[in-house]
Amino acid sequence: MTNATPVFDASQYSCHTGKHDDLHVIWIKFPYSSDMVRILRANLPARWSARQKSWYVKDTVKHRQMLGIPEAAVGVRVQEKISDENFQELMRYKNMLILKGFAQNTIRTYCNEFAQLLQILQNHPVQDLTPARLQSYFLYCHQELGHSENQIHSRMNAVKFYFEKVLHRDKMFFDIPRPKKPQLLPKTLTKSEIKKLFSVTENLKHRLILQLGYGMGLRVSEIAALRISDIDSEARRVLIQQSKGKKDRYTNLPESILEELRTYYRQYRPQNFLFEGTAGEAHSVRSIQQVFKNAMRKAGINKSVGIHGLRHSYATHLLEHGTDIRLIKELLGHHNIKTTEIYTHVSDVQRNKIQSPLDYL
Repeated sequence: MTNATPVFDASQYSCHTGKHDDLHVIWIKFPYSSDMVRILRANLPARWSARQKSWYVKDTVKHRQMLGIPEAAVGVRVQEKISDENFQELMRYKNMLILKGFAQNTIRTYCNEFAQLLQILQNHPVQDLTPARLQSYFLYCHQELGHSENQIHSRMNAVKFYFEKVLHRDKMFFDIPRPKKPQLLPKTLTKSEIKKLFSVTENLKHRLILQLGYGMGLRVSEIAALRISDIDSEARRVLIQQSKGKKDRYTNLPESILEELRTYYRQYRPQNFLFEGTAGEAHSVRSIQQVFKNAMRKAGINKSVGIHGLRHSYATHLLEHGTDIRLIKELLGHHNIKTTEIYTHVSDVQRNKIQSPLDYL
């Protein structure tokens, strides 16, 4: 009979980040006990530093999560290129984002965008920048770095947040022009392509991931966050909790999927999240994206479409079936009807009824 891996309780260990030689590490300290050492080493690749008289692991996102340490504002390599003074501003910046309740993904994006500016500044204090210097920086992003209009908009939003919300300088960006964003149509799949996508996906769990993504118009993060308690099979509705904009919404559960969903539950027995990883946590977004990518390859569909294309296809096909666009807006969780109206440019129903003037000749 094999011994089970001991239960790891991070609260019993005192942790802080630092450096060991040239390696960024997490130092782990605790009152010595052979049991605590055994549990630590059974769960983490911890090593002993005789010089520091402490255990340590490499500073990674996974190790931070296991040890209950907040995620770093930016990567270690980026952090090394930022002066100490500007790094303190980055920490102020991150704290303001947290206090304002921004989503973790938004915090990560904004911090990374802001950090790109801080790297270039080297020892020049970021708070001393003038509007003219900022305008030169964004011109540099466009001309020298070759950033797209969307990338420059993202960076401008991040830097603007610092000057307006952290330093309270409302007019810093008054005279800085923004590039015009390209008006791109959403990329979709046809109904026959979606059917093919499902038919080539033999794994029940993977097929359900794709079916629910399309059948309820979910974002990939929403698929990953689905909990068993969110699903009301009797009322045929699903609660999507704290999605984009921290909004809850209800969407309809497809009736055609109920039996397959019950079969999946009996076979996999998920405890909390509907789609769970190896340790009972939510299935990762990256894994779900890979499921879609594999299905596209097996189905022989060569379109340049990501898994978000299932959500776009859901909205487009609802519109083609005559669903009121205001209902589609609520089902998708859009804040503004103008966001939903873009699907009217993709739908073929009304366009197919139009005859070319050439046909009248």
